[in-house]
Amino acid sequence: MNRREPHNRPAGSQNRKGGAREAALDVLVRIEQDRSYSNLLLHQTLQRYNLDKPDAGLATEIVYGTIQRLNTIDYFLARFVAKGLAKLEPWVRSLLRLSFYQIYYLDRIPDHAVVNEAVNLAKRRGHQGISGMVNGVLRSVLRQKDSLQLPADLPPAERIVLAHSHPEWLVNRWIRQLGEERTERICAANNEPPHVSIRVNTVKLSRSELLAKLGEAGLEAEPSALASDGIVVKGGGNMALTPWYAEGLFSIQDESSMLVADTVDPQPGDKVLDCCAAPGGKTAHMAEKMNDRGEIWACDIHEHKEKLIQEQADRLGLGSIRTIVADARELPERFAPGSFDRILLDAPCSGLGVIRRKPDMKWAKSERELDEICVIQHELLERVHSLLRPGGVLVYSTCTLEYNENEGRVRLFLEAHPEYDLDCEPVQIYPYEHHSDGFFIARLRKRA
Repeated sequence: MNRREPHNRPAGSQNRKGGAREAALDVLVRIEQDRSYSNLLLHQTLQRYNLDKPDAGLATEIVYGTIQRLNTIDYFLARFVAKGLAKLEPWVRSLLRLSFYQIYYLDRIPDHAVVNEAVNLAKRRGHQGISGMVNGVLRSVLRQKDSLQLPADLPPAERIVLAHSHPEWLVNRWIRQLGEERTERICAANNEPPHVSIRVNTVKLSRSELLAKLGEAGLEAEPSALASDGIVVKGGGNMALTPWYAEGLFSIQDESSMLVADTVDPQPGDKVLDCCAAPGGKTAHMAEKMNDRGEIWACDIHEHKEKLIQEQADRLGLGSIRTIVADARELPERFAPGSFDRILLDAPCSGLGVIRRKPDMKWAKSERELDEICVIQHELLERVHSLLRPGGVLVYSTCTLEYNENEGRVRLFLEAHPEYDLDCEPVQIYPYEHHSDGFFIARLRKRA
């Protein structure tokens, strides 16, 4: 079993507004019923329950762990629920799942505490029959826990599906594209907790200066081995709540994502277009690399996200960023051909490189969606490339691992546009390589 230790906390402790398990149950039910995003919903729920830090940590662990291991949990639970999991009310099904996750995957929480908490929750939310059923199922799980193992003779794809809890269609697709070994490494990495990484605002201070500040405050921080402006922080909690963040000394960003602005490599005085910019992390990074000298047009289709970009720029003290609300496919109607020195198209994508951070994504996606997003990527490239001046740089990036969205998309574009060349070899980062997000980055240059 792949066990992870939970945050230190007294087993069974309850906050005056509800405990960690009750908060986790609320989140899991909403995710299943409303298709809500786990990260946003969890943040809202923790605030509503007013949990202390240990209980908030446990609730977070239970939510993400249960989602990550969902089909493996259901595989084992199915043998204990006579009428089948699908016929249970959503809250009962989620309660059994989160309880099984704690029993099977977590150490240091006594099994009897997990069962007692589940039964108490069932009594409060349901009737005696439901609480009795929950008690019976979980006690049966306890009796057979040591024998709950996957069969040794499973075919490769099914073994990966259940050992690392990923959808069967996705595992089969990745095996065809990437091979069995790489697929298994990706799926295993997707179940590991992500690093906390921050990006220094080099307009205000150097990376070594920020590292010194963090060290003086007793935080364990080290330079990113992947990104020149990145720092990995261990045990620092939510870095967005620190005074350094409020002062604009850094942004919170994954290390792979930081490589995008590095690849664009904007120079002071450049005019840059960021086509799909919200929430503005890469926009701000490019402005920092230009030492805030020049002009960056940050475009996003959603009006409410324009505020997010501007808030980033204001917090970081960056004056070179201009925002525009538009479908990037309409930008040729706003700007003349050849208006920009550099263009970043961080394209809408399937997002399959960030499953580690958004585990509910792997259950919500369908294979059909992957083909649909390719159409949008094609249309975006076809529309925005004319805005680049001769000799300029176009960077195309995604946070997915899909060939059709990445190398295949770039290859088709180059075949249709001989005025463009690859400026360097594209980069495909897999989640297991640097413990960072999966990313694809290609740098193209328009011939002078």
